[in-house]
Amino acid sequence: MPKAMQYNKGSIIYFENDKDERIFILQKGVVILTTTDSETGLTETQQLTNGEFFGVKSALGHFPREETATVLQDAVAVSMTVQEFETIFSNNKQVVYKMLRVFSGQLRQVHRKTQALLQTDDTNQQGGMFSVAKSFYDDQNYRACCDVCIKYLTHFPTAYDKDQVAKLYADSKLRFEKLGKKAEPAAAVADASYAGALKQFMLPAFERFQKKYEPEQVIICEFEPGDSFYLIQSGEVQLVKCINGVKKNLDILKPGEFFGEMAILDNSPRSATCMAIGPVECLEFNKANFEVLVTGNPQIAIVLLKIFCKRIYDQKRRLKILTIKDNTARIADTFCMFDEMNPTVKPNEKSRRFNVTQADVASWAGLPMQIVQEEMHKFVSSGKIQTFDNYMIVNNINDMKRTVEFKSVQRK
Repeated sequence: MPKAMQYNKGSIIYFENDKDERIFILQKGVVILTTTDSETGLTETQQLTNGEFFGVKSALGHFPREETATVLQDAVAVSMTVQEFETIFSNNKQVVYKMLRVFSGQLRQVHRKTQALLQTDDTNQQGGMFSVAKSFYDDQNYRACCDVCIKYLTHFPTAYDKDQVAKLYADSKLRFEKLGKKAEPAAAVADASYAGALKQFMLPAFERFQKKYEPEQVIICEFEPGDSFYLIQSGEVQLVKCINGVKKNLDILKPGEFFGEMAILDNSPRSATCMAIGPVECLEFNKANFEVLVTGNPQIAIVLLKIFCKRIYDQKRRLKILTIKDNTARIADTFCMFDEMNPTVKPNEKSRRFNVTQADVASWAGLPMQIVQEEMHKFVSSGKIQTFDNYMIVNNINDMKRTVEFKSVQRK
């Protein structure tokens, strides 16, 4: 059961980086949250108001605390476990909706900071979509290029460059037809963590929302207006972002995962392109039925909250890497991030294998390929890393951590 906890002035409810999966509601008193901005290094504070939740993201996402909670005046806060939070608030649409919108705004803000550090162009929707189409064309992914061109002409039929887009579509369609269809990969299986969520959507009532997509078909395109989100029933979906005209692979989503949900909450253009890797079946929900869906299936809102928590954490972790000025330390921290995202079952073992290439490292670190190759050569020469065609082995992950810490001390 939730407990009312009393805290004296000056006490700390939890510290930044603590592993603590309690969720709190401030009942009375004054509590502030203190964190360090990864970009500026400055301390940021937020004073909580009575009735406000805190500690939610790290608890639902199962990652270390992002801030320190300090009591400025004697306070009372209700403490609960994640399970208690889900039981009590999953049916409280007002509370869950508010959290979804707050988290959506936070994720969008981190996206903007990341784009600024990557020095992406401040592109409008039309220019952005054309850049996405061109990047697929340059990669000889002609099916995806055709899809983006169709979406462009559908959303912007009177655009000044519509003839240029139509020409790109015609050329891509011709090339795609000459290449013929590629072999279709085997259907993906849902991860255990998403199996429960997926089971809820296998009822006949959801069949009317089902959409099917072919391999390499673009489901949603970066920069286009968004009014729907999706749940993957079968197959895999690749998340792609166009950065300065170059396509970057962000993630691969499996059955049971959602995508496109941000557009439902904040009416903003799509922040990434989502493309079917093989045959994909999705459930498509729009703004009109989103509220009805969540009201009738409150657990969906909790699943979405957890997804936002994880994506905010992952994006902030990526942002932290991009703020590192030293190239050696930035690449070392990229491997530290890989280690955090893929925890080993043998914590005492120092060697780590990561199924990544130098191109993947360059994408995550936000560095030109030439610089990454030069830095990786140093790591290989010193015996710290072994590189292969499709994977790398870090001989001692602590070497990567020490590199990051040493460079951080040098900057101070």
